[in-house]
Amino acid sequence: MSEAKETGDKKTLSVSHGGRLGLKTGGGGVRQSVSGGRGSKTVQVEVRKKRGAKRDAGPAEAAPAAEVVRETLKKSQAEQPKREQPKREEPRRPVDQTRGRMVLQRLTDEEKSARQQALVNAKARESERARQEEVEARRRALEEERMRTEREDQARAVAEEEAKRVAEAEAEKKAAEDAKAKAEADAERARQAEVEAAKRASAPAKVDSPDASPRSAPADTDSRGKPRKGKVATPAPTRPARGKGNDRRRGGKLTISQALDGPGDRQKSLAATRRRREREKRTAEGGGEAGGRVVRDVVVPEVLTVGELANRMAVRGSDVVKSLFNMGVMATINQSIDADTAELIVEEFGHRIRRVSDADVEVAIAAPEDDDAVMVPRPPVVTIMGHVDHGKTSVLDALRKTDVVSREAGGITQHIGAYQITTAGGQKITFLDTPGHAAFTSMRARGAKVTDIVILVVSADDSVMPQTVEAINHAKAAGVPIIIAINKMDKPDATPEKVKQDLLQHSIIVEEMGGEDLAVEISALKGTNLDKLVDTILLQAELLELKANPSRPANGSVVEAQLEQGRGAVATVLLQGGTLRTGDIFVCGATWGRVRALIDDQGNRIKKALPAQPVEVLGFNGAPEAGDEFTVVEDEGKAREVAEFRARRTREQLATQAGRGTLEQMLSAIKEGLAAEVPILVKGDVQGSVEAIINSADKLSTSEVKARILHSGVGGITETDVTLAKSAGAVIFGFNSRPNRQAREAAERDGVDIRYYNVIYELTDDLKAMMSGLLAPEAREITLGTAEVREVFNITKVGKIAGCLVIEGTVKKGAGYRQLRDGIVLHEGKIASLKHFKEDVAEVRQGSECGMSFANHQDIQEKDQIEVYQIEEIARTL
Repeated sequence: MSEAKETGDKKTLSVSHGGRLGLKTGGGGVRQSVSGGRGSKTVQVEVRKKRGAKRDAGPAEAAPAAEVVRETLKKSQAEQPKREQPKREEPRRPVDQTRGRMVLQRLTDEEKSARQQALVNAKARESERARQEEVEARRRALEEERMRTEREDQARAVAEEEAKRVAEAEAEKKAAEDAKAKAEADAERARQAEVEAAKRASAPAKVDSPDASPRSAPADTDSRGKPRKGKVATPAPTRPARGKGNDRRRGGKLTISQALDGPGDRQKSLAATRRRREREKRTAEGGGEAGGRVVRDVVVPEVLTVGELANRMAVRGSDVVKSLFNMGVMATINQSIDADTAELIVEEFGHRIRRVSDADVEVAIAAPEDDDAVMVPRPPVVTIMGHVDHGKTSVLDALRKTDVVSREAGGITQHIGAYQITTAGGQKITFLDTPGHAAFTSMRARGAKVTDIVILVVSADDSVMPQTVEAINHAKAAGVPIIIAINKMDKPDATPEKVKQDLLQHSIIVEEMGGEDLAVEISALKGTNLDKLVDTILLQAELLELKANPSRPANGSVVEAQLEQGRGAVATVLLQGGTLRTGDIFVCGATWGRVRALIDDQGNRIKKALPAQPVEVLGFNGAPEAGDEFTVVEDEGKAREVAEFRARRTREQLATQAGRGTLEQMLSAIKEGLAAEVPILVKGDVQGSVEAIINSADKLSTSEVKARILHSGVGGITETDVTLAKSAGAVIFGFNSRPNRQAREAAERDGVDIRYYNVIYELTDDLKAMMSGLLAPEAREITLGTAEVREVFNITKVGKIAGCLVIEGTVKKGAGYRQLRDGIVLHEGKIASLKHFKEDVAEVRQGSECGMSFANHQDIQEKDQIEVYQIEEIARTL
């Protein structure tokens, strides 16, 4: 050990005032280097004086202690081996003189960053190692859990196997014991039977005493049952076992009667009797059992799937599929089968079938028969009919004091309107205004069906016209009375007598001529005799005794239907019975809905509508067809079912009508020139106008050209309509209907022709012109002239040339000719060349000579007649 030398002031040992040995400068310790170059350490040296020493001891007493310390240090340095001396001395670090701690050197930025990076890397490695250890621990835990589960499963399987084996062994052992016990019992019973038989055979017969008690002991035993002296006790007979084995646990207590009389027959328990009665009750309620199955009434519609049939029979679908397979029908669980096949399956499974039709859903919504006790009077429904421009709407305007005719395009009615007026006496009359144009035949027929009285308006100056006759026929077909209103009596050339005379041709006889039909001469423009017309209507209604039941759900007929922006599908409904209220659920044709609003003919919202009252109904899920029946139903489900059935039936009918036929039929039609079609797409403002346009197109169709309606509907022209028209090359007819911006742009881009109309006869004229353009032109022969062969010239390499004289008309080069000989046509062809003298000419007139050569014909003789003609094609019209 050697004493370390510190930098700075030299430190020496000294004795303090208190007699304590220490280093100066406050070090309090000695620096000592450790062998092997492993560093150095500081040794604190402290000398304590013995107890009892005086504090004021002088330096002389502390000197020997210092000497002792020095000697100790020298000895330790002498004993230090030389080989343990450090080869190199580490650099000394400065020591804080005040606190005695080491002072670290100042680090550079690179060292700081390196140490920080090393610290970050160390932390990352530590976190990664911790994560890996956690994952490994979790894996080991899962592996241990899996192995533990496997061991438990194996132990459980082994235990179950062992338990099963033990149970089987016990069962076999028990069975063997039961068999042995049964054999022993049988042997014992046989032995006892032999003993009893021998005893009865040896003993004399004994007659029982009348007063013998059944409880008295046998003769060979005493009162306690012990055998008497001299008697041999025989064992009691063993009771025979019942049932399987020898189980007597359910036998109950053994009585003396059972012991004396034998086992006898055992009665059924109360529980068994109860079960038998319940089984008989179920059999009676279920209609019998067949093979363990309950016989059911299976409802089978016209078409149903295999799965639905299985559910209705309460059997598995695979069983039904198997039965169909055995019948030779390959069907899956979702495949549809007809009612006949379903009937065979139902009968095979032992059930009863009850067939129904899809049309039965409409029977449930039919209007009920009203009782006369609840019927109340209702306003009459009057339809105004007649020829176009005879003043039907003007008469109605005069009665309603309105001006409807001025709002109709072209001054003619193109919609069927429904209105209700109140007379001066307070009575109400409902009017239906029908169009008089020929295209609106279906509208007039529909108006006649829902009306009570028909007013036939006839102009006094035009008399009876075609649509007048048609209106008479519709009224007669509907079986309603007719009131003749002779209008325009204010004109100077009005001849009402001529009108009455012309009506006689159609079986309309007025009262003046001895008939029953009422006639009123009026003037809608001047208002003449309008009150008399109203009185006549009320008189006729009184004779009819019109009544209705307002206390049941409403039903009626759709007079007109249209699509309106912001309101959706709107229909004008004329109620025939019941009361319609807001919120009622209804079905109308192939549509259904809930009444959202009711609007009368004056535009006012009302909460309910009574019979014979026309109202606008809002709330349809689609635009209905004009003439559809309107019926209020109980719930939404029934309305959906009926509407879906009607829509499906309509699609099937359209598919049948629009069928193209077979390929042979189509090729035959093309060959015969019968395949010319004009595809059109019709959009209108109301359903009645669209229907009239379609009917007009059907009437214009002939065997050579047809109008094919690609699509028809109510509302504006949409982009979808344009796309459909483009794909089929069709023309879009818009009757009081306009396209939106997208449809207009698409039509301009794709070149689709959209034509707009507000008067129906303009539309029918254009459609007629389009269809006429597809007709094959008519070929007409025009005779040009006649020539006579005067001489025949035979020219080499050319053939025969006929020298002719034109005796009539003109002969043209290239025209057709007929060669006549003695009035018989020999040949027809074309004139190949025509010359006048030696010049080629186009035609030769009457009185001139010419030379003719004919294409592919040389049989020419003198005196033959050459008849020249030309074929012209003339356009046809419908």
